[in-house]
Amino acid sequence: MGNTEVNINGIRLNKTLFESCKWGSTPDGGMNRVALNDDDKSVREWFAEQSKSYGCSVKVDQVGNMFATRPGMNNSLPPIAMGSHLDTQPAGGKYDGIVGVMSALEVMKVIHENDIKTYAPIAICNWTDEEGARFSPAMLGSGVWAGVFTPEYAYARTDKNGTKLGDELKRIGFLGDTPAIYKENPLLAHFEVHIEQGPILQREDAPVAVVTGVQAMSWFNVELRGREQHCGTTPMDARADTLLAAAKMIIAINEAALGIPGSLASVAVINSTPQSINTLASRVQFNIDARAKDNGVLAQLEMRLKEVCDEVSAKTGVKIEVWDRFWNSPRITFDERMVETVRASAKESGFKYLDLQSGAGHDSVYTSKICPTAMIFVRCKDGISHNPSEFSTEQDIEAGAQVLLRAVLAYDNIIQAQEEHKH
Repeated sequence: MGNTEVNINGIRLNKTLFESCKWGSTPDGGMNRVALNDDDKSVREWFAEQSKSYGCSVKVDQVGNMFATRPGMNNSLPPIAMGSHLDTQPAGGKYDGIVGVMSALEVMKVIHENDIKTYAPIAICNWTDEEGARFSPAMLGSGVWAGVFTPEYAYARTDKNGTKLGDELKRIGFLGDTPAIYKENPLLAHFEVHIEQGPILQREDAPVAVVTGVQAMSWFNVELRGREQHCGTTPMDARADTLLAAAKMIIAINEAALGIPGSLASVAVINSTPQSINTLASRVQFNIDARAKDNGVLAQLEMRLKEVCDEVSAKTGVKIEVWDRFWNSPRITFDERMVETVRASAKESGFKYLDLQSGAGHDSVYTSKICPTAMIFVRCKDGISHNPSEFSTEQDIEAGAQVLLRAVLAYDNIIQAQEEHKH
C-alpha cells in the first residue's frame, strides 16, 4: 500500500534535470537533441542506467519507446506509467518533455529509497520522437504504441536529409524487440508532467495545473505552382509569383483564425524553388498548424483556411497543387477519475492549482485513447517554450513532481481496492 506522506527532493530533481541536459545543450542555454541523434542515444543510455539503479528493469520496443518498470506486489497487472519524452526541438529548451521524464525518475527514486511496496508495477516511459521536429508527425512513438501508426510507417519517416527513422533506430542501438503495440505491452494508466508552454499559470500565480484535456489540432502540407520568370524582365502585372501568393495566403490564414473565436492557425515552415535571387519562385511548399478548442470549431477553421487560400489562388493565377491534411488529432478529454486523482493530490499537497485544457499535443493524447490518462502542468516563465529561454523554477518543478508522486500512489491504492473487491 502506497504511503502518501513521502516527499520529492526538489534540489536533487533539479540537479538530475541539468545532468540529463549535458547531451544536446547549446551555448545559448538551450537544447538541440532531436530524436535519435547521438545526444539522444547518450541520454537514453544514461536514463536506462539511472532507472536500473532504482529497482527498474528496462525494455525498449520496436520504435525505440523505453519502459523502465519497478515490480509491484501484483505483477500480473500492467504498470501504472509516468511518461514524457527526452527529445527536444532543434532550438529548444531544457524543460519541455525532459521535466516529465526527470519528475518520473525522481518519483521512482523516492519510492525505491522509502522501500514503498506498490500494489501494481510502476513504470517510466520515454516516448520516441514526441516533438516531430526531425521525423514528422509529432508524438510518433506513443502513436505507434496506441495503434494510430504502424511501426513500418514510423520506420519510413525521413528527416530533411532523407535519413529514415528506422535506420537511425538501428544505428543508435534502440531498435528494440518488445512489440510496439499496447495489446502486447499494456499500461494500466499514464500520468504526464509537462511545462505549461503558456502564460496562464504565471498570470494566475499558481505553480501547477490539473489538465482536463487537449484541444483539437490538424497539420496541413500545402504546395503551390506558379511560373519561374526573370525578375528584371517580367512586368509586375504579368507574373504568377508563387512566393508572393504564399505570403498573401499566410496573411489570410492569420486573419481567418483571428475571425473564429477559440481557434489558432500558424505557418512556421516555408520552402521555395529555384532559390535564385533574380528568378521568381515557381514552387512553394508550406505547412499550416491549425488548432481549436473543440472539433466543431476546428472543422469551421479548416473550411475557412481552404476558402481564403483558394481566393488568393484565383486572384494570383498560382495553382494550389497539394492541400493535404496529413495529421489530425481530435479534442481529447482525459479520464475523469485520473483527473480527480491529480486534483486531490494538488489539494493535499497544499498547492494553488488551476484546471486547464492543453493547447499543445503531448504523448498523453495517444495514451488516453488506450488507457486512463491525466496530465499535470508546471508553470513556466512568461509561457515561453520551444526556445532556449524556456524556464521553470526548481520550486515549481518540485511542486509538479510532488503532485505526481501523490497521484501515482493514490491511484495505486484505488487499483488495489478494486482488485481486492473483485476477489
